Amino acid sequence: MLRFALLAAALLVSADPALANGHGSSEPAPPKPDAQTSPARVVRTKQGLKLVDLNGMTLYYYERDTSGKTSSCDGKCTETWKPLAAPKDAKPVGDFTVITRSDGSKMWAYRYRPLYTSAADKTPGDANGIATTMLWRVAQPEE
Repeated sequence: MLRFALLAAALLVSADPALANGHGSSEPAPPKPDAQTSPARVVRTKQGLKLVDLNGMTLYYYERDTSGKTSSCDGKCTETWKPLAAPKDAKPVGDFTVITRSDGSKMWAYRYRPLYTSAADKTPGDANGIATTMLWRVAQPEE
């Protein structure tokens, strides 16, 4: 019975600030600023830390992408290596920057290296892209 009384009291006090001591406001809290979130996250694997997109797919960078301003993977290359698309209004977030591709679309880069997923990866966590050529590397947070 004591548990029920304590639970009821806790629910009553937490239900509405206006009920607690007759103070408070029933107005909703102001909206938080629209903060852009990171386009990728870091996961730990047996091989160490790596970057994955928000769906868990391994992210790669291309050795020939060295300028920090453009992507060297266009046309047929994008059939195998999908650029990590960024919205048109994307802004840099931490170590992530935005690069404009030759077709005008935007893509994410990590420390100024454009990021891609591999068509060879079928499920989250796969890292089959490194087997296709030595010019592609798994993106790691401490490169």
